[in-house]
Amino acid sequence: MTRSRFLMILPALFLCLLAVSCGKKEKEDPNVVELNFGHFPNVTHVQGLVAHHFSRQGKGWFEERLKEATGKDVRINWYVYNAGPSAMEAVFARSIELAYVGPSPAINAFVRSRGEDIRMIAGAVEGGAALVVPKDSTLKEPADFRGKVIATPQLGNTQDVSARAWFSRGGLHVTQRGGDVTILPTPNPEQLSLFRQGKLDGVWTVEPWVSRLVLTAGGRVLVDEKESIATVLVCGAEFLREKPEVAKALVQAHEELNEWIRLHPDEVQSIVVRELEELTHSRIDPALIAEAWKSIVIKDRISIPKLRQFVQDAHQAGFMKEVPDVGGLVVPEAAEEQLTMAKEAGGR
Repeated sequence: MTRSRFLMILPALFLCLLAVSCGKKEKEDPNVVELNFGHFPNVTHVQGLVAHHFSRQGKGWFEERLKEATGKDVRINWYVYNAGPSAMEAVFARSIELAYVGPSPAINAFVRSRGEDIRMIAGAVEGGAALVVPKDSTLKEPADFRGKVIATPQLGNTQDVSARAWFSRGGLHVTQRGGDVTILPTPNPEQLSLFRQGKLDGVWTVEPWVSRLVLTAGGRVLVDEKESIATVLVCGAEFLREKPEVAKALVQAHEELNEWIRLHPDEVQSIVVRELEELTHSRIDPALIAEAWKSIVIKDRISIPKLRQFVQDAHQAGFMKEVPDVGGLVVPEAAEEQLTMAKEAGGR
């Protein structure tokens, strides 16, 4: 195409783009709230699995409660990720507004945005993560893993940080590309296959993969992270600023979902089985989910001391040059300490 020809059609192109833009604005309905929500196909993301299932069945947990709170129709689009860093990139790109995610990716995203973007707005799950080694393995202490190969779900995800910090505290030199122990970021399904083939000396991962490694691949738990933060509910700061009433109603619905999950463990486990089968296109043994269920604790709030310890671990693992102040990462209402103070004040 010649330059003169391009200049002739340029105004027409501009008008076409303007028409498309205006058309999009005209289609926006002020009476509809549309949210994009992320989670992982893990038992430690049980809230996402259950809510996704209800949406799929046309009985949306969040949809119904947000409609009641806002008076608007609510549409939630669910997106499934393998690990946290991918979900945080989606929040940065404004592809999703909210996600159930581990603390490490959320902290990293908070630091990357210089505290301007990511916010933790509620707790979700503690526990449900572990280091699994072969049943007949003689490995016991961090020093025993010198020269060994350990798999984690993704570089920089919560279990990856926990693994690197554990080995570092045990005296091993750990780098992102090597060191005394090789930590190999590997998707969970591939971890299982490699572990069965004897190509991994251990796997640091989450449920239901921990129980799957133990029950079907001859593994045993060496390090049980039963009191660590596994999952939190995060959103973009922009979402909080622009839709505070929606965010407040969503957190309330999340806490109500937590209570329903606590009161209906058998029904929840059945839903988790069906949802995981739908998402992974593979059969899930109910006994596997029942075993995994024993290792998780549903949480409404976030423990600030535990979160700060995790920040120290991430720093020790080399993912942060300095220890950041995470005071602005957790909204005040989401802190477990705030709930404790409120209860104490109410008892006086």
